[in-house]
Amino acid sequence: MKPLMLFAIVALVSIVIAVSFGMQIIPAEPTTLSPDVLAQTLYVCPTESMFWDEFAMAIAPFRHYLVMALFFAIMVLAFSWGWALYQNLLTDSFKRDSFKKPWQMTKWLFWASVIVLLFVMTPNYFRTVHVDGMPGEYVLCDSFSGNATAVPANTVHN
Repeated sequence: MKPLMLFAIVALVSIVIAVSFGMQIIPAEPTTLSPDVLAQTLYVCPTESMFWDEFAMAIAPFRHYLVMALFFAIMVLAFSWGWALYQNLLTDSFKRDSFKKPWQMTKWLFWASVIVLLFVMTPNYFRTVHVDGMPGEYVLCDSFSGNATAVPANTVHN
């Protein structure tokens, strides 16, 4: 495996583990609330960048066509793999060269799917909320986020 690819894998795994366990490079002090209102409170932060959200909304009308193209490519890929397997079964020998194109198509389809998924599902896609009485766009965040605001849970809507 190439060293750059190995570094990318280790970095990605490290980021996922750090985020999963709530680790931060520069932790902030959490917002403190009284225990009686803590159960009915959510923390929201204003969205910092709307570029990716606006980009995802711009391609939203084409999402149906993107899914259709993805399934078309998956079916072509399945037939490609099947044809390579069939050719090897007919000759009763394993020819590595017959799997080069299907494997190349698999890699391209995988990375194209990841890129399209990142364009459609932005970082704020699952966290965006609307808060009654507060103008602007907000995302759910933790109490220790830098600009977290505590709001009553019944005023937060998806």
